[in-house]
Amino acid sequence: MKSLLLFVTVVVLSVTDSFSAEGPQPASEQPLLQRDIVGLWLMGQSLCEGAESLPVVTHSDGDWGNYMFQRGVRTWSYRKYCDKPHERPAEQFSLVPLKATVNGGLGETIANGLADHLKSSLTASQQDLKGRQKKTPHFLVTYAGQGGRMIDELSSVDQSTDPRTPQPRQHGGGYYQTSLDDARRAQAQAAARGETFGIAALIWMQGEGNAGPTGGINPSRWDKEIPRPAGLHWYRDRLVDYRKQWSHDLQLITGQIDEIPLFTYQTLSTAGEAQLLAADKDPHITLVGPHYMVASAMNSRYAGRYGDPIHMSADGERWFGEQVAKVIHRVLKLGETWQPLRPLKAWVAPDRASVLVEFHVPRPPLVLDETFLPREQLVRGEGYHSLYGFQVRNSARAVSAIKAIEFESPSRLRIQLVSPLTTGTHFTLSYGLPYAGQVGKISQIRTGPVIEGQSTTELILNQQFDPQLKPLLAEGAFFVSNMLAGDAYAQAPIRHVAESEGKTILRFENRERRKNKNFETGQILTAYRGFSFGNLRDSDPETAIYQFADPGYGTRAGEPYPLWNWCVLFKQFPISDQRD
Repeated sequence: MKSLLLFVTVVVLSVTDSFSAEGPQPASEQPLLQRDIVGLWLMGQSLCEGAESLPVVTHSDGDWGNYMFQRGVRTWSYRKYCDKPHERPAEQFSLVPLKATVNGGLGETIANGLADHLKSSLTASQQDLKGRQKKTPHFLVTYAGQGGRMIDELSSVDQSTDPRTPQPRQHGGGYYQTSLDDARRAQAQAAARGETFGIAALIWMQGEGNAGPTGGINPSRWDKEIPRPAGLHWYRDRLVDYRKQWSHDLQLITGQIDEIPLFTYQTLSTAGEAQLLAADKDPHITLVGPHYMVASAMNSRYAGRYGDPIHMSADGERWFGEQVAKVIHRVLKLGETWQPLRPLKAWVAPDRASVLVEFHVPRPPLVLDETFLPREQLVRGEGYHSLYGFQVRNSARAVSAIKAIEFESPSRLRIQLVSPLTTGTHFTLSYGLPYAGQVGKISQIRTGPVIEGQSTTELILNQQFDPQLKPLLAEGAFFVSNMLAGDAYAQAPIRHVAESEGKTILRFENRERRKNKNFETGQILTAYRGFSFGNLRDSDPETAIYQFADPGYGTRAGEPYPLWNWCVLFKQFPISDQRD
């Protein structure tokens, strides 16, 4: 069986070589990172627009001298000009300092982390505020998408204008054309200032909208789901085509000669694997990596409510922006052939009692991190149903219990199994689950205090909080569940943990219970994160310029964002019977 996770080959773009050119040149031939204003063009859905990423954490007026339009980073709007972006008032496109802004439930985006970290990478010796504000390039960040959108709604196809689109999703379309018009506005602004402009990178943050309910891909809101692997290939090809057309159409506006590279995250949905396939297929697409390490928007607070765990907190947005900037700098400026931390080969050891996995590691050695994230684990019987995010299954989907995982080398893991793998059966490896292990048994349930008008419940456990789960407290809110089947299943996000006389007290707001289902004494609780995750990362030493800034949750405020590279999520990676 051919692996869906093919080895990435990313060629160094011709635009990279031009960065070292010297001497005066026409604007159309001037190296991009030597131009006065350099565009970073964003497109995607909710994570790209900063859905529920509140309260914002970037309040300063552009310490790094980067820009947004007066209209804001989010340039598309469902109001008057959604399908006529060329009619937007010119005064909305003056260049102003880049900072986070709030629009209803939309807050922090990746913009400041992205642009400011990239500026820092290019002007590291420029320490004083005024000096770095004046230093070129000035990055201009724009985003023209909308949350919940499918790839062909954001493309030139403009599928959201199709009459078959459900009425609540017919907001007029015009996302792609807005992105192109933004480039025209930027070009005009630069010309009026006597400055040069070009777009250095496209950033793509979409995929959840196309995820199918059975693990395939939905191509539209009315067509049937395309099952794996054909669905993955469909999305891969659509993303490659999107990048080519987007680059081509923007080049016609800016006069750039070289194709514009696209950088994407790995979404948590089925499309995440297809994004990796797209990076394998198109040398101008780079997959930065996953985002499961960041705190989710279940820690966000706005309008008397919390955010959805599928979204990112404000710190998470800015943090991931720095992660993207790190990779853009390494690819476009340093000429690095980038690929994320990912498996290359998995095979059964000769005694069949373990599986060996070789990885591409951006900055060795590999680390199984149990300090920053809790150890992902789910105990079943004598071993682990999953451990550190890894799970082994056979062709009938039966799980092979894991005993332990250890390092074989700086780039290789050995997954030790409880029982040897049988011969004549095909096995696969997956990575990425949400479980952090059992918390304990409920001994008592009591009414908690009223918090900001909300009634609460406290679950009492006759044991101390497991030190292994402490990273959950550092990160913020987390879920607990009784893991029972059917209507007996109960779940709630825990927002307060206390210890007293050897007991643990877990508190949740009653309104957040899943389907209003109550817990019962005697039930054993399992903790898990809002995102599927794993514990495998590299040892990347790059330093962030920003720190955790929201003290309203967790304990990390004041600590710099870590810029390690975490392993991509994957499913059904083939395990060979022997090493080739």
